[in-house]
Amino acid sequence: MKIPTTLKHKPVIVSDNYENVDGRYAGHTDAKGLSLGLAQWNDRGKVDISAKVWRYTGEKWSRQSEELPLHRVLDLAILVASSLGHFREAYRYEELYDPDNPVLERIGLQGDAMTVAVCTDNERIREDIKLFGAALEGDGELIGERLQTLSRILKEMGY
Repeated sequence: MKIPTTLKHKPVIVSDNYENVDGRYAGHTDAKGLSLGLAQWNDRGKVDISAKVWRYTGEKWSRQSEELPLHRVLDLAILVASSLGHFREAYRYEELYDPDNPVLERIGLQGDAMTVAVCTDNERIREDIKLFGAALEGDGELIGERLQTLSRILKEMGY
């Protein structure tokens, strides 16, 4: 199924077969494609690039399709990588984190720093962090394959 090109987001680079590689949802997902293109929120004279996950309900393209600026896609990747790094060593803590210091990392970006922290405002954090850690472990092969691929591409680009 081809990603539509007549909507406000204008695809430039596409993955039309994303439904075949959507992690554990592969083969039975409504996420049919990914694209990088011209953002739907562009104003005259200002062009932003965005990433979009295209969802198809079986009858029409869904309004739940997500569009994100590229820097946010990368910020999410940074958040994922930082979280994975924490959970490699989380077994050292009884609660899988230090309740006295829930900040896991501060990552410098654009003159400030992105704070990566355990969400202690979550009233069920003790239970949820265990579920989260187990889910990360269970998806280790899926995530690891993607991280290795990303690492290879970044190294080839000189990063």
